[in-house]
Amino acid sequence: MNTSIQIRNIFLDNNTISGRNFSFIMEPELYLDANATSPVLTAAIVAAHAAMQADFGNPSSSHAAGLRARAILDDAHARARRVLGAATGRVMFTSGATEGIQTAVLSALCALRERRAAGQACGDLLLYGATEHKAVPESLAHWNRILGTGLTLQALPVDENGRHRLDLLRELAPRTAFLCTMAANNESGVVSDLDGITAVLAEANSPALWMVDCVQALGKLPLHLDRTRIDYAPFSGHKLYAPKGIGMLYVREGAPFTPLMCGGGQEGGQRSGTENMAGIAALGAVLRALEEGRVFRTHAQLADTRARLAAALRAAFPAIVFNAPFEHALPTTLNFSVPGLSGKELLDLFDAAGIRVSAGSACSAAKAAPSYVLEAMGVPAWRCANAVRLSVGPLLDDAFADAAVARIARCGEALRKLPLAAARPGATGVYHLGADGGWLVFDPEGRDCVAVDASATAAERVTTLLRQHGYRLRAVLGSLDDSAAAALRDRLGAGGWPAFCDTVRMADGSPAEAIRLGSAVLARRPGVAGLVLGKVEEGVLAEARLVFGATRLSDNDILCRPAGIETASVSGQAPAELARHQLKHFLAEHPDALLVDVREACEHAAGAPALEGRAAYSLPLSRLAEHAAWLRDETRPLVFFCRSGNRSLKAAQCLQGLGRTQVWHLAGGLALLRA
Repeated sequence: MNTSIQIRNIFLDNNTISGRNFSFIMEPELYLDANATSPVLTAAIVAAHAAMQADFGNPSSSHAAGLRARAILDDAHARARRVLGAATGRVMFTSGATEGIQTAVLSALCALRERRAAGQACGDLLLYGATEHKAVPESLAHWNRILGTGLTLQALPVDENGRHRLDLLRELAPRTAFLCTMAANNESGVVSDLDGITAVLAEANSPALWMVDCVQALGKLPLHLDRTRIDYAPFSGHKLYAPKGIGMLYVREGAPFTPLMCGGGQEGGQRSGTENMAGIAALGAVLRALEEGRVFRTHAQLADTRARLAAALRAAFPAIVFNAPFEHALPTTLNFSVPGLSGKELLDLFDAAGIRVSAGSACSAAKAAPSYVLEAMGVPAWRCANAVRLSVGPLLDDAFADAAVARIARCGEALRKLPLAAARPGATGVYHLGADGGWLVFDPEGRDCVAVDASATAAERVTTLLRQHGYRLRAVLGSLDDSAAAALRDRLGAGGWPAFCDTVRMADGSPAEAIRLGSAVLARRPGVAGLVLGKVEEGVLAEARLVFGATRLSDNDILCRPAGIETASVSGQAPAELARHQLKHFLAEHPDALLVDVREACEHAAGAPALEGRAAYSLPLSRLAEHAAWLRDETRPLVFFCRSGNRSLKAAQCLQGLGRTQVWHLAGGLALLRA
């Protein structure tokens, strides 16, 4: 049921708490990360439940309960063969694609070791596509080392469309002992030219064994494995509406096979261990839906849906760049980058709107690294580093697509909630550039801006922010070391400290040059490192200042390093955490607690939550520096929250380091609170 709650959306300051109330609807999340995993088909849940409750027998048992389980197993096997087009050869159930890959690699390398020992010519290369899932090259390296085959691993490059370079394959085919490619890429959605690869291998009369990762093909591409030259094809159930922990492996008739696990003789001696009957029953239900039709969308219907989603993305993000050509990609996958926005910022924005997308592969997305898939395609570095993948499954319907289009539009609207907006009339703003490091000090009324301690890597982001807001960049400054600032000045064509500026006095009476930005000035003292931002009272720079780069001039100053606010450690003690189950009791005990949403303003606009019916206030972590002084002096308990708990922890650490007591943060963030 949708729940309407009142939200107050503001920037906080030490004099006023003002803003507008508006209604926000708690909507269900829209899962658009189907290439990572999928929800379980209702029929699959029913089948799994039956296999665990009514038909729980061991299929190796000869009594009635075992025979019922055996019937489920046999039915799933038969359906798998029909769906895969594999009347001959081996089809076995596994725990998933990784096990299938391991089994295929082990089987191929054992055979190659025997052939080489017998003096047969079989090539010396283990050739794999440069955009393969990491499980493939890592499995090749592992078993090559364990078995001592001494073969050479080599990546087969792809072209700018993400498809394998057949010209290079033609050169390498005579040396190739084992070839590993994929039917469709999990990040880009690019569909491989398997017919072209087959033709090259035939031209070369190559005896190479061939594995094709078919994880993204099931339910999306026609499969007639009997008609192909493919020796091994692993599949994963959870990528197509079956539960995690179940998969399949096809092995062509006559292809070498070595079991990965022995001991019980299950699966016809191909894969020992008592069968995962709940998983097999569930996968069997999915295979039945594929076989009987009417449940999943056709390729043409999915292509129409992709066109709608792509149009919505273009409308929301006019500068968007799609990283793979649609004509060579699955209609279920969109990989894109947006100039001036990092992948993390896009993920946070979508997440705030209740849309679940990902950056790259779910198996490696925890590592903050550019997409190796896009790098292999020759995509520019900024796009590789900031790519987002939106993927749907063939089960989606028009209503789901309508909701996704509407939410994407909301993201575009929320993005217009500009990060350099004024906190209050006449206020000077301070914005941290995040992972790029450095600061923007800006005057929202005069539209002037100064970059402090920003590196050349921030050039595109700074340019985008200035363009969004119509700001004029007056200077690019370094507080201590000017080399980084000089590099950014070169990139932006900007200047350093202006030749003509104001003069103010410091508290000790010493003079300082100053750039006026709204109600504050940015000052530097001749011959003294560091920059100081503060208000001038009777010609003197007042205390409670922001100091960039140098040491504090007084205990009340906030020290701003390139990486963020620097605070003193407090006995090594971590800020107090609030678990989701503690929140209701805490707020009942602290009715005056101030709830602060430290997500970016656009995230708050895309989805502004209330905690336990209490209004939440927007104060982005990137703007915390300009509000840190009054938050430090605020007497009410502070509870910071964000999407996952990372930013709220940083905010709590900052305030605690400034000597503030009664500071908490919501552990796990809104993601766990929703659960």
